[in-house]
Amino acid sequence: MFTGIVTDIGEIVGFTPTAQGQLHRMRIACRYDRTTIADGASIACNGVCLTVVASGVEGGKTWFDVDAAAETLGMTTAKHWTKGTRLNLERALKIGDELGGHIVAGHADGIVTIVKRDDLPDMARFELRTTRELARFIAAKGSVTLDGVSLTVNTVEDVAFSVLIIPHTLSVTTLSLWAAGSEVNIEVDLMARYAARLSEMK
Repeated sequence: MFTGIVTDIGEIVGFTPTAQGQLHRMRIACRYDRTTIADGASIACNGVCLTVVASGVEGGKTWFDVDAAAETLGMTTAKHWTKGTRLNLERALKIGDELGGHIVAGHADGIVTIVKRDDLPDMARFELRTTRELARFIAAKGSVTLDGVSLTVNTVEDVAFSVLIIPHTLSVTTLSLWAAGSEVNIEVDLMARYAARLSEMK
């Protein structure tokens, strides 16, 4: 489990498609302490929970390897990742950690498209468009995870919604790189999903 609070920005420094393109092995450079990364650990990469299969240090910088399988490549922006892609990273929660964002599973529900970016003084407002299936889980003032970042929904209109990004978030994540036409990973709030399911069962 995660909280959607990004703790580092990593960069893909190695990229190897395998299994006829159905599996991508990626090496991600980061600033985490190598001694704290165990094989089998979960690290959210742009909101996608991936399993560490190896790690080490090269040139004074920590790296870890992960595999993105067919389902991940089909449902998320991982299909577009290449060497040089920068990723929002978050380590898995430990018991006793501060819950600063909201409960995030790291299981992306799909991809949404940015349709508009408005640059404001020190901030940015983004309008995004999702599918009708996912739109029913998105509500004004509710939570949503975009590229691994816990955000509060600003406005909602049919399948479109907006988020307002504060200066700190722009400075410590990759969201400053977002532009109209960009595709980003989305995970809807687990509470909204369960509430909808309970409503369906009545």
